[in-house]
This record gives sequence, C-alpha cells and structure tokens, in this order.
Amino acid sequence: MRAFTVLKPGLLTTVQDRGRPGLAYLGVPRSGAADLPALELANRLVGNDPAAAGLEFTVTGAVLRAEESLLVAVTGAPAPVRVAGVEVPHGAAVRVPAGAEFAVGTARTGLRSYLAVAGGVAVPPVLGSRATDTLSGLGPAPLRKGDTIPIGTPARTDLGAATGPAPADVTRTDVTPDAGPAEAGPADAGPAVPGGGVAGRADAGRDTDRADAGRDTDRADADRDTDRADPHRAGAGRDMGRAGAGRDDAESGGAAVVLRVHPGPRVDWFTPAAVRTLLSAEYRVSPTSNRVGMRLTGPALARAVATELPSEGVVLGAVQVPAGGEPLVFLADHPTTGGYPVIAVVDPADVPRAAQARPGTPVRFESEGVPGWT
Repeated sequence: MRAFTVLKPGLLTTVQDRGRPGLAYLGVPRSGAADLPALELANRLVGNDPAAAGLEFTVTGAVLRAEESLLVAVTGAPAPVRVAGVEVPHGAAVRVPAGAEFAVGTARTGLRSYLAVAGGVAVPPVLGSRATDTLSGLGPAPLRKGDTIPIGTPARTDLGAATGPAPADVTRTDVTPDAGPAEAGPADAGPAVPGGGVAGRADAGRDTDRADAGRDTDRADADRDTDRADPHRAGAGRDMGRAGAGRDDAESGGAAVVLRVHPGPRVDWFTPAAVRTLLSAEYRVSPTSNRVGMRLTGPALARAVATELPSEGVVLGAVQVPAGGEPLVFLADHPTTGGYPVIAVVDPADVPRAAQARPGTPVRFESEGVPGWT
C-alpha cells in the first residue's frame, strides 16, 4: 500500500493543495497552502503536478513511516530531515525505503514546511480540493497519531521526472528501516485513532470534533474567529508561539519582514495619521496568529469613521483593523466576509512571506512603488 503512517503528528500538520478558489460567493473560503510557492516547488521536485496535495507542517514537523518506497521532498521553512535516522537534504528529492521512518524536525527559521510525495496525498477531495480549512472545517482533520495517509500513483516512475537535484541515495547499507529511531519528534498533537486514518476522516460534515468556527453562522468577525477556531485545527495560536519561541533570529530583533501593500477598500475610514502610521511603524507578529490570520501588535490605527461597517467580502492578504486598532493580515483560511474595515491589502506576491513569519517577528508595511497611495 502506497501510504505513510503517522507516528508523531507534530504541532499542526494538515493536508494542503491550491485550495478552493472561486467559491467565495457561496461562503466557501479558498484555504490551501499558506506558502503556496513552497508546496508547488516540493511537488515539482518529485515530478508531481504543482497542484498536487502535500502536507503542511507548522513549526514542528512529524515522524512518518513509509509503507512502500516513496519519493519525497521537503521545502519551505528550513528544517532537519531524516530518513531512518540519517540526515538528508532539505529542498531535494529523497527516496524513503519501505518501512523506514521519515522525520521532519523543528523549523530553524520560518514557520511552515511542506512535504510532497510522488503521486500526491490522495485523501478524498471535498468541493474540488483536498485542503484542510481550519476555519470552516472542510477537508481532512489535522493529522493524528496512527493516521494512514494514502499516496497516489506517480504520473511518472523515472527519477528524472523530478525537477532539480537527483533523489538522494538513502538506500545504502548504512541506512535501513531498522537502523534505529529517527530524530526525537514533536509531542503528539492528539490521541491515537485506531483504525482511523486521514482518508476515513476526510468528510468534515461527519467529523463531530470540528464543530468550531466554521459552523458559526457569523464568520465575519475575524477578530473573534482567530480566537475561537478549534486549537487542534487552527494551530493552537498561543501554543504555536510557545513552540517557536527562541528559535528564530527575527524574534530577538532581526530583520523585519517587509510587506508591500495596496490601498484597501476602506482606507478612507482611517485618519491620515493612521495611514502614515501603518506605512511607517514596526509591528510584531502575535503568538495568537494562525492560518486564519497573522495578528500584529503595535501602534493602534485610529478611525475617521466610527459607524459600524456592514459585513463585506474580504480577500487573501486583506489588512483588517478590529476594534482594538491593531491590524491583522488575512491568510489562507480567512473568512469570506468581514465586519471590520480593511485599510490595505498585502500584494499577493508577499503573502507567502507573511505566512512564514513567526511570533515575535518584526513586520513593516511598505507603499513605495505600489500605485494608489497619495
């Protein structure tokens, strides 16, 4: 059977692909990989269609066992990668022998790493995508110990199908499935699910564990949504911050993540001073951030219009300003509507950078070279 068995699931490991674009008018979020270019690169390395589903790790990776020989690649946030206890390259195609343990460790920098497997993760699609949406509950639940992850049949079986470095040789005599345990993995994120498996939990409508924010009829208020999303599904906001503490240079005052922004549809709801503050101040990523949005701490942005805003559509990268005045940036699992004004929108090319910013990372917004600002 072409599959991985989950031995240690990590803090938050989800199935992701390009998500569910084009369904926002039905209230269905796009979701998908938070750092989509990283997942697409991993897919290319193993010869997959870039749209194939893979795994997204948050801060800590996972320990998996290959039930058959599998070709894999890990990209995104740099992290140690081991096959049967032997370190192998990050960002390259690697062959995992049948029965071997495959371990992705804690990210050295950044927040999210990605695993692609030749043939793709083959959980049943929901509304045209295999992606886990932590807000709505669509797609498979985050991985748990004992899950079985089905893998599809590769479109090509020759190793040359992978673009980039040749697959690393991890089948030499000093690397065998019983060569010892892989790197000590992260703590289990949930109880064992005997006989369960990702494939068996793919229908969100039948998963009673996920009666969370996605089934709340008012998902417009992202300030509340990022708090009430189920901790197991949404990345355990504050837990994510604790898991990553002290492991990223940016957290101790390193270089800021600079995000180019376009004027938002409600920029006129803010004072000129607030707009200047947004484009000049330094913010920091809050540990309550998750896949729904990157919360920021820093100077509050004063509104010029104090009336209530009827809920309206929001997009990926929207910089929304809740009642407290501190902005948040919507990420992959953002709601389709929001009830707070959007002062700016992060350029789509910079959204993956926001998705890789750990708690404590400095963030600045930049308008230079972006049309529309006066």
